[in-house]
Amino acid sequence: MTKTKDDPNKVLNTEFNHYLFNTGNHRRAYEFMGAHLIEFEGKKGVQFTVWAPNAQNVTLAGDFNNWGYEEMFPQGSTGIWTCFLEGLGENVLYKYRIRRHDGYEFLKADPYAFYSELRPNTASIVKDLDGFKWTDGNWRGRSKRVPVNEKPMNIYEVHLGSWKRHWDGTFFTIEEYTKELIPYVKEMGYTHVELMPLMEHPLDDSWGYQITGYYSMTSRYGDPKDLMAFVNECHNEGIGVIMDWVPAHFCRDAHGLLLFDGTPTYEYQDPNKAANNRWGTTHFDYGKPQVHSFLISNALFWMDFFHIDGLRVDAVSAMLYLDYDDGPWTPNIYGGNTNLEGVDFLKKLNTVIKEEYPAALMIAEESTAFPLISHEIEKGGLGFTHKWNMGWMNDILRYFELDPLYRKHHHNLITFSFMYVFNENFILPMSHDEVVHGKNSLLNKMPGDETMKFRGLRTLITYMMCHPGKKISFMGNEIAQWMEWRFREGLEWIGLKHENHRKHQHFVKVLNTIYKDHKALYEIDDSYDGIDILDADNKEESLFTFIRKGKNTRDFLLVICNFVPVERHGVKVGVPFEGQYEEILNTELKEYGGTWDYSQNVYQTKDEIMNGKDFSLEVTIPPLSVLIIKPKRIKGAK
Repeated sequence: MTKTKDDPNKVLNTEFNHYLFNTGNHRRAYEFMGAHLIEFEGKKGVQFTVWAPNAQNVTLAGDFNNWGYEEMFPQGSTGIWTCFLEGLGENVLYKYRIRRHDGYEFLKADPYAFYSELRPNTASIVKDLDGFKWTDGNWRGRSKRVPVNEKPMNIYEVHLGSWKRHWDGTFFTIEEYTKELIPYVKEMGYTHVELMPLMEHPLDDSWGYQITGYYSMTSRYGDPKDLMAFVNECHNEGIGVIMDWVPAHFCRDAHGLLLFDGTPTYEYQDPNKAANNRWGTTHFDYGKPQVHSFLISNALFWMDFFHIDGLRVDAVSAMLYLDYDDGPWTPNIYGGNTNLEGVDFLKKLNTVIKEEYPAALMIAEESTAFPLISHEIEKGGLGFTHKWNMGWMNDILRYFELDPLYRKHHHNLITFSFMYVFNENFILPMSHDEVVHGKNSLLNKMPGDETMKFRGLRTLITYMMCHPGKKISFMGNEIAQWMEWRFREGLEWIGLKHENHRKHQHFVKVLNTIYKDHKALYEIDDSYDGIDILDADNKEESLFTFIRKGKNTRDFLLVICNFVPVERHGVKVGVPFEGQYEEILNTELKEYGGTWDYSQNVYQTKDEIMNGKDFSLEVTIPPLSVLIIKPKRIKGAK
């Protein structure tokens, strides 16, 4: 093994890379930072490169030198250190030994490592990511042809550590998920799968949200190329892949980013801005151009190497507000609480992603009323494609947790969302956050006995599916899991031995299919052209009726919601055209776990003005249910 001092980076165009990196404009810093298998002057080995601008000295330690010292060389005044070691290959373990200016030394994992040891071990691992043969060209081509807001998006959110586990408690591997999860998602009719953070993290309890290895797929589930194969298979089965991404903060474990070179490197120097007291983590400093290069390169890395279709950006509120956390905070230069650097970073991030991957999804998990999250940057927005509708989620769950006797007094919880439903390109979430920490599963949030709980859950998810906005639902919701989510074990698949749970799973599959098969439910999700509210004011009977519409005048569905367990007879609802209408869903049928043997299949209009429409239908609505009715043979629609 030999090492080279003489400009070992020149094979990777060092000066230009260093300039872009230090000005915050390197979009793919991972191409030269970290550990790379290269051939230099006819010699094969590994080049190691790290940014440690305030270190007195940096050396390389690993299993190849008994965790000793291999000298690394500073690259002028760039803050970058590098060396090339001949004879090293893939799967070598390594860390950087950093010496502070006071002489104190410590080991750090590589921020740009492509792979890492399984916890509790913390070394970085040399890994070659090249060579995977992708076969998803058709999927990637199709994704560019139709605007994302005009396509169905029904996302299945998955925590890989607890979807299923082996009998002995060990994790399923990505290979096993390729064989089991993908067919399940396809059979159930979801359009996308969203994977909770896949980057390396030291603590299982963080669910992946407190990260040490941003470029390193967690070793819990297998090898990076296994993940490539998983995404490739998803695409070939018509399933998009979204990944949770955490650019707001990082964990404080000693081997991670915290005080990387002995000084605030990736984080703010101001402790009020750096510390996230609520989560016990540390915020990135968006004023540093090198942090821009690190994070934007990371977002592109997952799209470049793993063909990820989009990112759900976690904790955006913590990036937008200086006082979002508990404890003291430092105002911005104007005395306000907006993190101006965070705002600028998000605009830059979304600009770059749109330029590089125009069809990519950029989804903001943002819980405040910060304006124009999903609007174009040129029009004053932040440039995200979508935002989670946390307000809708909180209102709707509050409503459904009420005893139905009192729902008429809180009817506004159902209708208020229509005051702002198109302010953003919303996704309606029923996520992991709502079924953990003592909040109960969705089924157990419903009041009443078992029959009532299942009725309520069917009504909730059907109303969600018909409400404007894309959808996301956490794993386990579709089998009506009794217990709230427990991340240390698999879902309650044993529940499917019971008829109610099997029927509920079947119901979700049918509902997902109806959603995908009817443009009225997804084609116009961003304007009032996609909905016609017929009656939002019937709080005494807790009824709510509306029409969802597609671009074609014949593409519409009548939705009638009964939010209390009282059967309603002779209910008249307006429809826009004369003719016959047919029922495509009654949530109270026995087939789905309800009590009705049959339902009226075809309705004939009456020449009676109702709800501002020229014609009407008269229907009977089962207790605590939703009816979806579509035109069959109508006159006047083009």
